[in-house]
Amino acid sequence: MERTTCCVVGGGPAGMMLGLLLARAGIEVTVLEKHGDFLRDFRGDTVHPSTLRLLDELGLGERFARLPVRELRDMRMRIDDTTVVAGDLRHIPGRHKYIAMVPQWDFLDLLAGAAADEPSFTLRMRTAATGLRTDDSGRITGVHHVDEDGTPGELAADLTVACDGRDSLVRAAAGLTPVAYDVPIDVWQVRVPAPREQLGRGRVFMSIRDGQVAATMDRGDYYQTSYLIKKGTDAELRAHDIGWFRDRLGALLDWDRDALTEIRSWDDVKFLDVTMGRLTRWHRDGLLCIGDAAHTMSPVGGVGVNLAVQDAVAAARILAEPLRRGRVGVRDLERVQKRRWLPMALTQRQQRGEHDMLLRPALDGTLSGDRLPVPLRMLRSVPALRTVTGYLGGVGIRPERAPEFARR
Repeated sequence: MERTTCCVVGGGPAGMMLGLLLARAGIEVTVLEKHGDFLRDFRGDTVHPSTLRLLDELGLGERFARLPVRELRDMRMRIDDTTVVAGDLRHIPGRHKYIAMVPQWDFLDLLAGAAADEPSFTLRMRTAATGLRTDDSGRITGVHHVDEDGTPGELAADLTVACDGRDSLVRAAAGLTPVAYDVPIDVWQVRVPAPREQLGRGRVFMSIRDGQVAATMDRGDYYQTSYLIKKGTDAELRAHDIGWFRDRLGALLDWDRDALTEIRSWDDVKFLDVTMGRLTRWHRDGLLCIGDAAHTMSPVGGVGVNLAVQDAVAAARILAEPLRRGRVGVRDLERVQKRRWLPMALTQRQQRGEHDMLLRPALDGTLSGDRLPVPLRMLRSVPALRTVTGYLGGVGIRPERAPEFARR
């Protein structure tokens, strides 16, 4: 049996950020990641201004700037023939007045590289947690795991942190069950080669028309596109020929047929079963859940990565000293949840409001450009409100600052 001070399960944004910060505090930390690399399509590829500021504080801003970054400065939607600027980041406070769109694997590689410079950091790829260790009192004392060959092992830890996403195995093994919220959507995700004349716009754009909704992100030589469908209708709609989907998507986003021929079959259309919920208690003695393991977010606004990173920063700042002492108590874990509860709860409330105001009527075909909801009419008539929504979407509620021990 091996031992570490903190075992982080999951090498996503929350897990890698937490590992880096704790290692810079001199704490022995081991991150377990079940995959062999970070290369996965259709992950959250947006890095928000509050996270960009955090990277500056960690001395990683220049490294990040060398990544293939595209800058999103406003968020637009077209409802029939009416365009609404839903958020404008050009006038928000701070140095970074944009959301950086960068492949998540590049962001994670950057964090992993910085963490590898710390002698107390260990990243174990192709190692999957399979269960939890407990002592006679029921306290969680680490994890059981298997490596890429299926060889079992154990890792003892003073603290285990679940950063393994919306379908968290660690959360389930701990007997923690999230409260689920009703959501009206599922999502089809597809890559579409960008029409040559539209290259370089660097935008996220949503189009709503005739009961259809799609949001597309300009990634340079292709558009990362999310097509929304009513919850539970995936199998029914896939009974259509793939040409049916290409025609609908092209009509919605004004793309010609040539750009859509790369969608050759339904195998090219990935399905996301959208869920949304949160734990009422993020912890057990010896265990903490953060990020999607604690609160599953809707894809609306692309805020999940930013919230997960902010959770990690708060956890590192609050738990570093108890970990140095060798004993993290339940009250320490409660402090993390208390710190992060308000931004999580307000963001989920905002997302549920957008579901009800925008997405449900859009998919029902009852939303039209000449009968906009009051909040959208206000955004069109009062430009200053776009900066407010840009700040809320880009920076968020209670953004975290890098702990002093982690700054470079």
